[in-house]
Amino acid sequence: MEHIDVAVIGGGQSGLATAHALLRRGLRLVVLEASDRAAGSWARYYDSLTLFSPARYSSLPGMPFPCADRDRYPHRDEVVAYLTAYASRLDADIRTSQRVTSVRRDGSTFDVVLEGGGRLGARSVVAASGTFGRPHRPALPGLAGFTGQVLHAADYRSPAPFAGGRLVVVGAGNSAVQIATELAEAARITLATRGPVKFAAQRILGRDLHFWMARTGLDTAPLGRLLPHPPAQPVLDDGRYRAALAAGRPDRRPLFTGADGTKLIWPDGEREEVDAIVLATGYRPDLSYLTDLGGALDAEGKPRHREGLAISVPRLAFVGLEWQRSLSSNSLRGVGRDAERIARRLAAHLARR
Repeated sequence: MEHIDVAVIGGGQSGLATAHALLRRGLRLVVLEASDRAAGSWARYYDSLTLFSPARYSSLPGMPFPCADRDRYPHRDEVVAYLTAYASRLDADIRTSQRVTSVRRDGSTFDVVLEGGGRLGARSVVAASGTFGRPHRPALPGLAGFTGQVLHAADYRSPAPFAGGRLVVVGAGNSAVQIATELAEAARITLATRGPVKFAAQRILGRDLHFWMARTGLDTAPLGRLLPHPPAQPVLDDGRYRAALAAGRPDRRPLFTGADGTKLIWPDGEREEVDAIVLATGYRPDLSYLTDLGGALDAEGKPRHREGLAISVPRLAFVGLEWQRSLSSNSLRGVGRDAERIARRLAAHLARR
């Protein structure tokens, strides 16, 4: 069996940033990516997605985002091309189509088991597999009895298949509002939320919000440990989404209270035929391969960590978690800082051994 210093699980932005930081410390590593290319989940997001941060705030360590207009918001496909180029410039052993099914203890090392039976021995493991593989599907009232189409935002690509239909988008975050507004151009759409949608201005005093977060230090402040239940982030808006909701395209309603076949039941008792429900309800860390490491995950499958270091499993670390250390921990602009800290801590630990 092959033996290495560090197995990095995930070849998206978190895994690539981690590989960059580990290589600078001379560690022997392998990046294991389940898909066929090192771009993480970006290629599978909906077609119209653009970054919420401008190009100047959307780079991994060592390679600025290539964009002539640094204040422009890059498209999904530009991010895929950027990550692919970043991976090709790394002097790292990146292995695609290598899905990790489990990580186990084998004496003083980790036994990393791959789909198909392959194995690696690693002195340390970094879980950087993101969340896209585990869409969150909450238990909504009556949803189990709804016989129309139900899909998660992870499965949504464009409005074309839904033209002329009646759809309900569930969620109050950036993706929910973006998808609902886009669908409203082709179909009759309701955005169903538990409460009012909260907006934050994309630009303040002529500057993007990210400029002010960087200038004030809010973007990098180590607030993760102080927030056991991180607040939902508001919808970043340049005015178009607030205007769309005000115009009823989409309209916003409180969450439905039940379902009867293809009919949804609204709080006022109205029963309405609906073709499909889109759950824009977020994701959870995709870490089922750590189940065999006792203490790595809690009862809900969430990582037990302190700023990315596993609490009870030495030499296991995480990169790319939401609020891992700061507001920007799971973003292109912030993941490199967390990766650097984790690499430094792991290198020191391995050197002591």
